Amino acid sequence: MMTRDVLLEMEQEEDDDEDGDIELENLDQMIVSNFGTLESQHDFRSPEFEEFNGKPDSLFFNDGQRRIDFVLVYEDESRKETNKKRSNEKQKRKRQAYESNLIHDGLQLEATRSILDDKLVFVKVHAPWEVLCTYAEIMHIKLPLKPNDLKTRSSAFSNFNWFTKVLQVDESIIKPEQEFFTAPFEKNRMSDFYIRDRETFFNPATRSRIVYFILSRIKYQVRDNVKKFGINKLVSSGIYKAAFPLHDCNFSHPSKDFSCPNERYLLYREWGHPRSIYKKQPLDLIRKYYGEKIGIYFAWLGYYTQMLLLAAVVGVACFIYGYVNQNNCTWSKEVCHPDIGGKIIMCPQCDSHCQFWKLNITCESSKKLCIFDSFGTLVFAVFMGVWVTLFLEFWKRRQAELEYEWDTVELQQEEQPRPEYEARCTHVVINEITQEEERVPFTTWGKCIRVALCASAVLFWILLIIASVIGIIVYRLSVFIVFSAKLPENLNVTDPIQKYLTPQTATSITASLISFIIIMILNIIYEKVAIMITNFELPRTQTDYENSLTMKMFLFQFVNYYSSCFYIAFFKGKFVGYPGDPVYWLGKYRNEECDPGGCLFELTTQLTIIMGGKAIWNNIQEVLLPWVKNLIGRCRTVSGSEKVTPRWEQDYHLQLMGSLGLFYEYLEMIIQFGFVTLFVASFPLAPLLALVNNILEIRVDAWKMTTQYRRMVPEKAQDIGAWQPIMQGIAILAVVTNVSKT
Repeated sequence: MMTRDVLLEMEQEEDDDEDGDIELENLDQMIVSNFGTLESQHDFRSPEFEEFNGKPDSLFFNDGQRRIDFVLVYEDESRKETNKKRSNEKQKRKRQAYESNLIHDGLQLEATRSILDDKLVFVKVHAPWEVLCTYAEIMHIKLPLKPNDLKTRSSAFSNFNWFTKVLQVDESIIKPEQEFFTAPFEKNRMSDFYIRDRETFFNPATRSRIVYFILSRIKYQVRDNVKKFGINKLVSSGIYKAAFPLHDCNFSHPSKDFSCPNERYLLYREWGHPRSIYKKQPLDLIRKYYGEKIGIYFAWLGYYTQMLLLAAVVGVACFIYGYVNQNNCTWSKEVCHPDIGGKIIMCPQCDSHCQFWKLNITCESSKKLCIFDSFGTLVFAVFMGVWVTLFLEFWKRRQAELEYEWDTVELQQEEQPRPEYEARCTHVVINEITQEEERVPFTTWGKCIRVALCASAVLFWILLIIASVIGIIVYRLSVFIVFSAKLPENLNVTDPIQKYLTPQTATSITASLISFIIIMILNIIYEKVAIMITNFELPRTQTDYENSLTMKMFLFQFVNYYSSCFYIAFFKGKFVGYPGDPVYWLGKYRNEECDPGGCLFELTTQLTIIMGGKAIWNNIQEVLLPWVKNLIGRCRTVSGSEKVTPRWEQDYHLQLMGSLGLFYEYLEMIIQFGFVTLFVASFPLAPLLALVNNILEIRVDAWKMTTQYRRMVPEKAQDIGAWQPIMQGIAILAVVTNVSKT
């Protein structure tokens, strides 16, 4: 009997043979001789495909016993309307080899055709008890030993429970999770574990994680001594259209199946529904359903939002103080006074077309400047320096509590290498610590070359961002001349347009809008570049991969979003020379100047446009796009059909979150954190805007995860990863920037 490797090598020969010496029919016979027909591999009861049993929320095979742990979706080649017959047959052979290997590793498959589109085939995957136990030991998954009988510490605020009860999740609806002592699973110590029912010992999230681990490491082809493997490659190449775990029920109403826990419905009702916007998040249920990685994100976002409440209150108080006292500001009084500012003649701000102008033209802008540049601003800048430090330290404490409660303290020791890394481990070296042989993907010299190339690529793209900022500066210089040249000689400062739209204001607004557009365009490019560089680096574990990508993406985003703000805050107007000897840019443009009162109001304008525009754009992407796509998909598939569709088909028509979906959520919030802390002295209302945005962000993210996206594969996470040192770096820089501005 032939082995799987022989079959795969034969498939390789078939791909390499232009004349097709090994015919596809012969390969079919080889697969059949080893594993039976494809139908028997899928455990079909009918000659072709299993018929849907009519239960829309069923999470089991048609026998009602074996749980569906994962779903694979492909398009039947025989029903495709295409002339690429040979290509379709190759895809079919790869898929058959892959599914044969899945069965060889112990997984059970069952297939059924789509109710709405007979070209689609859904392959349901089930992991039996023995497979779960074997891979739980390989993956060092911690499982319950015995219930936790230690008394929990009573809250110091127990006397105020009546006050906070309205904010809590109703425990009669979402019951608290039972706590256990846990240990890494070992098959030879199975009797020590708390196994009351084999069907519930591994919860659905753990089962999906184990099956995904297997799917990611099963090979489907060996070509030129290189193994091709993993469901991700099969999906990206189009052999499979999708691969995902199932939601447990419909989000809008509970399942009629008594064996269904209805966790998705509970999450939507108590977390994702708009009426629950004032309630605390059910973090334990989020962690149970979506995994620790998503749970820790929402825990951090909720804690950050709570801390913003205090910053927003102080910021609003400082803004009100400045607004009330703007007419009492000495500077604005002098500028607006007809006998002071009205008689002070200012030098032209350009060489050829600009004219002399009176200081009182800046009367209105000086009043606005006094709102943000007052004694309250000084107090608020000092307060935010203390706030950001306390936030980071308190979050570390909260994060340590979650590590203990969610049993992820030793997670780093348990993490497995990425399958992409394992596949490239062809070099044998001696470990300097253990003095044992181990396989690595490249030599030390090769690693140095990769690091140098990646560093050069990162530096190149950062310089490109700086070049775009210089382009905006040149735009400011040239456009300012145009606006200044159009000013009449006898200015009527009571004209509403001339009263508010000064050359500096017009230049600042248009430049900020253009800067925002360039930022959004560059973000799209940098996303692809950062992923390409990180893939080239080939990090060992998923945590290493995400940390490396995080640092690159944040470095790009930091320069992209903040470079123009840093220019206005610290460089604009500082090197302008003096009358008769101005400083020129590129030997042509006179260096631009700030308003007589400084560039603070211009910085506020820049922050408002970028921060507000970014929030609007992100909400469009996060809410409208998936909702519209799902709506279009439902109209196409359900139009004219009254058929009841099963759970796997309903989930297939949802949107894919993607492996980096959570990464972008973190990045969005960290960029906001930078705006709130780095330049808060120029915009005291930034914490309030961030607070409102985050309250909506939590519920929007909850809503889209529970209603618009397929269920993600649950992942473990010990902390927020590289975002923690990034926030610490921002906090240090924030103290410096706020002190400099005040």
